[in-house]
Amino acid sequence: MDFRSQSASLDALASLTADALVLVIAGATLPADLDKNVTALIKDAIKLGDFDLKAGQALSLARPSGLKAPRLVLVATGAATLKAARNGVSAALAQLKGRGAAHAALGFVGFDAALTESLVEQALLAASDASYVYRHTKPSAPAPGKLVKLSLVFAKEQAKAVKAGLTRGQAIANGVALARECANLPPNIATPSYLADQTKALVKSHGIKVEVLDQKAIEKLGMGSFLSVAKGSDVPPRFIVARYEGAAKTQAPLVLVGKGITFDSGGISLKPGAGMDEMKFDMGGAASVLGTLRAVAELKPKINLVVLIAACENMPSGRAVKPGDVVTSMSGQTIEILNTDAEGRLILCDALTYAERFKPAAVVDVATLTGACVIALGGVRSGMYASDDELAQALSAAGEAALDPCWRMPLDDEYEDGLKSNFADVANVAGREGGSITAAKFLQRFAGQYRWGHLDIAGTAWKGGGAKGGTGRPVGLLTHFVLSQVR
Repeated sequence: MDFRSQSASLDALASLTADALVLVIAGATLPADLDKNVTALIKDAIKLGDFDLKAGQALSLARPSGLKAPRLVLVATGAATLKAARNGVSAALAQLKGRGAAHAALGFVGFDAALTESLVEQALLAASDASYVYRHTKPSAPAPGKLVKLSLVFAKEQAKAVKAGLTRGQAIANGVALARECANLPPNIATPSYLADQTKALVKSHGIKVEVLDQKAIEKLGMGSFLSVAKGSDVPPRFIVARYEGAAKTQAPLVLVGKGITFDSGGISLKPGAGMDEMKFDMGGAASVLGTLRAVAELKPKINLVVLIAACENMPSGRAVKPGDVVTSMSGQTIEILNTDAEGRLILCDALTYAERFKPAAVVDVATLTGACVIALGGVRSGMYASDDELAQALSAAGEAALDPCWRMPLDDEYEDGLKSNFADVANVAGREGGSITAAKFLQRFAGQYRWGHLDIAGTAWKGGGAKGGTGRPVGLLTHFVLSQVR
C-alpha cells in the first residue's frame, strides 16, 4: 500500500479529493473547528440514531452532501488513546473492505497533537495488517483489496511528526511483514537454510553483514546442546550471525537472539498430533529478530546491532537425543535432557554463550518457549524476564509505545531448585509449576556475563483457529527497544 501525508485543516475536510474520507473521532463532542459540512452530516446521523460518539460506533455514508469524496466513513473511539485510535483505524478499514475505494484520506479528530507521530505509525501498521494476504503456497487466496493508497491528513505544523511516524511505521510494517511471511510458510519451505537465505538477502538490500555457520562450523564451536536438538533431523542446522553497524566499532552492540525451530515435533517426547501443524510457528523468535533487523536497517539509527539465529528442526529418529541423555553445552556446563520437547532452551543456551564474544551492552533472546507462558498471559502480552530493572523498564516501555506489550515475570532464585540433576550440572526441565519461569531460569545460567532479557512469545507469535497465522510480534516492541537505546 502507498502511504503518504496530506496537509489539510479540520475546517477544510470537505474539499479533500479521495475515494473515501475516513474520520476516526475521539471524545463525546465534536470540535468547534471541524468542517461545517462534516459536522452537519455527523449530527444528522446522530439525530437519526445511525451513529453515536461512543466507542465502537461506525458508519459509512455514500455520496455525502457537501463533500468532494464520494464516501464518508466515521468511527468513534470514545477514549483519545493510541490503542483506541489504532482500533478505530482497523474498524474504518473494515468498512471499506470489498468496496470500490482505491484511495482513502484518513484524519483523526479529537486526539492530542502530541500523539501525532505515534498515531501515524499505528495507522500505517493497522493498514498494513489489514492488507496482508498470505499467498506463497495458496494461489487461490483472495486478491488484495482495491484500497492501494492511504493519505494521512494532518495540519501543516504537524509535518515533522507525520514524516517521522511514516518513516518508522513503514520500517516496522516491512519488518512485521517479513516475520509473518517467514512464520506462515510451511516447514518444508521455511527450513534453517531458508532463514539463512532470507538473512543473506538483507546484505544487498540493506547493507547487513551476514555469516552463516553450517554443521561442521557449529561442531567446531562446541555447541553440543544446540546440535543435540538437530540430531534427529535430516535437515541440516544453521547458525546465523547478522550485523548492522550504525555506530563506531568501539560502541558495544545490542544482541538479539532468536529461537529458530523450523518445525517442532517434540522429538522422542512426541507432541500430540492435534495442532502439531502449528509447530511450524516455533521459529517465531527467529522470524521476529529477522524482521527487527530489517526495520532497524531501514531506519539507520546510530547503534550497533547483532542478530543471532539458531535454526534447526526437532524430529524423532534413531539418531535423536533421548530423555536421560547428557550433553555438553558451549559453556562447558552439562545438561541432562529429561524432556526432548523442551528443546528451545537447548539451542538458545549455546547462542547466549556465543553472544559473549561481542561484549554486548545487552542481550535479549526471543522465543516461542513455553506453553506455560500461554496459560499465564494468553495472547495479549509476551512474557518478559530481565536480569536488571533498567533493562526491564526499557523493554516494557518499548512494548507500550509499540502497542506490542509485555509483562515482567519473576526470576527468584528459588525457581531454579527444580532444575537440579543427579547426573549433570543442570536438567533442561523442572516440574509443571511455573514452567515459563523455570525455563527462563535455565537460560539465565548461560547469560551471566552481560545484561540479559528474555521474551517468551509462545502466546503472541501466532494465532490459531480461523485466524491461524503469524502475527509478526514482537517486531514492534524490539524495534522501539533498539531505537530507545541509541545514545
